[in-house]
Amino acid sequence: MKFFLDTADIEEIKTGIKWGVVDGVTTNPSLYAKVGGSYEEILKEICGLTKGPVSAEVMSDDADGMVKEGLAFAKIAPNIVVKVALTTAGLEAISRLAAEGIKTNCTLIFTANQGLMAAKAGASLISPFVGRLDDINEDGMIVIQELAEIFANYEGLDHCEILAASIRHPRHVTESALAGAHVATMPLKVLEQMTKHPLTDKGIAIFKSDWAKATSGK
Repeated sequence: MKFFLDTADIEEIKTGIKWGVVDGVTTNPSLYAKVGGSYEEILKEICGLTKGPVSAEVMSDDADGMVKEGLAFAKIAPNIVVKVALTTAGLEAISRLAAEGIKTNCTLIFTANQGLMAAKAGASLISPFVGRLDDINEDGMIVIQELAEIFANYEGLDHCEILAASIRHPRHVTESALAGAHVATMPLKVLEQMTKHPLTDKGIAIFKSDWAKATSGK
């Protein structure tokens, strides 16, 4: 499974990359609003930090506007992936961008039908929002499971990967991997939480204590 960082914070991205487990980055308007500045310059800097996919979200409501924004984003760096919300206009934009050889990430997916339509339109990534489904008392993992089964049933969808988004905690990552997601995008906080376990901390403390005792007389 690939791990993406869901952030526009350059320092967070630098930190995650140092750990050797970050395969790409996703951004959105809300994440960008937290850091401000020039969105294009931020994207350019992120693309310089990772060779993996970097999602840049369009904000137009119509297909022509989405395509125009997407073409502009694609010029920033070769690893840009244009992020498009799942609407009928979004499907048209995804199809048109795919015809131009530009990769896309279809976002705000909440059903398997939405994900299947995005994949058929030519999306490179489809992003079911598991956390937001959990928030309204639905099981977000069911969408991941259904999409993984659909993808396994049919040829012609291997251009597209399932990206588990709206990850809220480490268990979401585990469940997404078990359900068949190809990618999970998450905040740095969740990525860091995945490294933690009290028994690991306890084991380190014991090893250090025993080492100190064993070497105290030397």
